[in-house]
Amino acid sequence: ADNLLDEHIGKQKRRNLMTKNLEHMLAGRPVNREVVEEHKKRMLTEVRSYRLRELREASDVTQVELASRLNVSQNRVSRIEHGDIERTQLDTLRKYVEAVGDELRVEVEIGDERF
Repeated sequence: ADNLLDEHIGKQKRRNLMTKNLEHMLAGRPVNREVVEEHKKRMLTEVRSYRLRELREASDVTQVELASRLNVSQNRVSRIEHGDIERTQLDTLRKYVEAVGDELRVEVEIGDERF
């Protein structure tokens, strides 16, 4: 029992030391909120793009087939699925989603209002 207690105390001391080291490191390197928000935006775009690819694959549609339905190149479909959504025309995105059997909804948020 003493060995287990000693082991637990040792682990707790190591955790406390790691926490203090992390706090010290973060204090010396304050977080740049703009950088964090930009990184978060990129990550969300990648996740959404990956989800589009999953929907296409679940529909058993190849990039070439989808490109033909959208009247775009296969390369364009690939770029959409790899995060190049920001520059995608709304009509192309709508056709993409409809081609894999779903529906695109666009929502506008102004203050507390959504429509």
